[in-house]
Amino acid sequence: MNVSLEAAMTDLDVRPITSGAIPGPDSLTWRYAGDWRGVLTSRATLLLQVAHPVVGAGVGQHSGFLEDRWGRLLRTLESTFDFLGYRGEQRGRSEAARLRQVHKDIKGVDDQGRRYHALNPEAYLWVHATLFHGMVQTRRLFGRPIPAAREKILFGEWRDLALALGITERHIPADPAAFREYFDAMVQDRLEYNDTVKLLIDLDKTPLPPPPRWPLPDPAWTGIALPTTAVLRKTGIGALPPVLRERFGLPWTAADERRFRRFAAAMRTADRGMIGPLRYSPVASRALLRARLGR
Repeated sequence: MNVSLEAAMTDLDVRPITSGAIPGPDSLTWRYAGDWRGVLTSRATLLLQVAHPVVGAGVGQHSGFLEDRWGRLLRTLESTFDFLGYRGEQRGRSEAARLRQVHKDIKGVDDQGRRYHALNPEAYLWVHATLFHGMVQTRRLFGRPIPAAREKILFGEWRDLALALGITERHIPADPAAFREYFDAMVQDRLEYNDTVKLLIDLDKTPLPPPPRWPLPDPAWTGIALPTTAVLRKTGIGALPPVLRERFGLPWTAADERRFRRFAAAMRTADRGMIGPLRYSPVASRALLRARLGR
């Protein structure tokens, strides 16, 4: 499955992309990607991404997230909201093109002497693949699972977005069943415990520092951030494939599994009484409201 640097540059050169589609108000993507409970699997999603050797090397050597953790987080969220179409199709296409341009110059040699390029088709697809996996897994764990017919539609939207991001069609799984085979093979055979994975696991043991312009004393932030960090760390580990927990050296006991299952069951119970707007992040909720009002 490995792809050479030369092949990567041939398949994913920087050029205008007119194929594919950016999700819109009628899409399932807006609803499932906008589910705020995705934050509960966000740690797992990030570890899945950087465990790819190309992604891990690129993030470790080029992102600068240690110097500006809040800035990096907020920029990533803004980028995601844009290319998912919450701020309009044109802005989504512009962001997709910008992402490709930014990744054009992310290349180098990793700590094992392997040459890498961020536009490697396998790596570029893998980051996008974690979006689809995350949408499906979030609902399976913490809400009502996506019915097979809906999952097929959601997958079609994900494929269209992959094309809009410039991923070549021959690299994209054909259907949900093929995606699951592809995902499982990547987890089993391609993902690795690398320096970036180790760094993120270590960083996740303590809360982020207070955000810029935090108006209250630092202890107030600590009182909020400590329990939140602990919950997100546990749900992130729980959402990882078991083989990766072992590969990354993340302890997970039978008691941890029981607590995780109880928490997930409580979230699913709460989902039954949750009205639509309460399921969505603020950006997704506002976008859906604007669409309903025809603004």
